[in-house]
Amino acid sequence: MEILTGRLTADAEVREVSERAKVVGFTIAVNHSYMSGEQRREIARFFECSYWRNAGIAEFLKKGDVVQVFGHVGCKAYVTRDAEAAAALTFRVAEIKLFSSGAKTANVGEAAGEASE
Repeated sequence: MEILTGRLTADAEVREVSERAKVVGFTIAVNHSYMSGEQRREIARFFECSYWRNAGIAEFLKKGDVVQVFGHVGCKAYVTRDAEAAAALTFRVAEIKLFSSGAKTANVGEAAGEASE
């Protein structure tokens, strides 16, 4: 299981996949810094996240908030509107920890009232 900490690029959105299934979708930017000679450089990597356990968490996931997600990294390939090949990093989220939005640091299950499994 991988762990990422990043900042939400927009408010989370809930999509209804079927009558009984909803998925919370959001994108996080993860900054990586490194030294190039004597100069520090930063690069942001963007992960398209999906969370299937509790759609109620979406109201707590707002643009600019810092979150830590636990889950699995993936990659999807697609063709753009301009018929160009492209790819995106994905992240299937198993657990979310909130670090901002005016709320205390909390586990998503506690914040959204999810029953423990």
